[in-house]
Amino acid sequence: MPTTDENTERTYFPRLATERLDIALCRASSTVAKAGEIHADTQGLGVGQQLVLKMLAAVGACSQQTLSEELRIDRSVMVSVCDELERSGYIRRERNPRDRRSYAVTVTNEGLQRLRVAEAAIPAYLDNIFGALTAAERDQLTALLGKLLLPKLAE
Repeated sequence: MPTTDENTERTYFPRLATERLDIALCRASSTVAKAGEIHADTQGLGVGQQLVLKMLAAVGACSQQTLSEELRIDRSVMVSVCDELERSGYIRRERNPRDRRSYAVTVTNEGLQRLRVAEAAIPAYLDNIFGALTAAERDQLTALLGKLLLPKLAE
């Protein structure tokens, strides 16, 4: 098997990414996800936790199952996310009056306040992670990703 030098290792992936959009998108997604988790850790609120608070603030009380489905977070992970948010006093889980078998999850005033603090740090994070793109390119990327994801949302 031929050996590679450092220069070859640094130039192969960019070439591969131009040939395989799927590979490039997966790697970009992974990079952004890792950066998001690091940023969230500095804020003391995980990405999943922030998404749950954001959705509850936007749509009101709903079940853990709805949160899981809408946010694309595995059910077992959603349980631990909600457990931690409840321990922190950011959400409340109460029996759903319409379906006593499920719980209605609601955001507390403390949760809304915590969300505001976390959301205030997002613009700087986005500027940092997408700094290589102009504002127009970011808008274009957002539109293109929306086109890719929209059919999946209907499934």
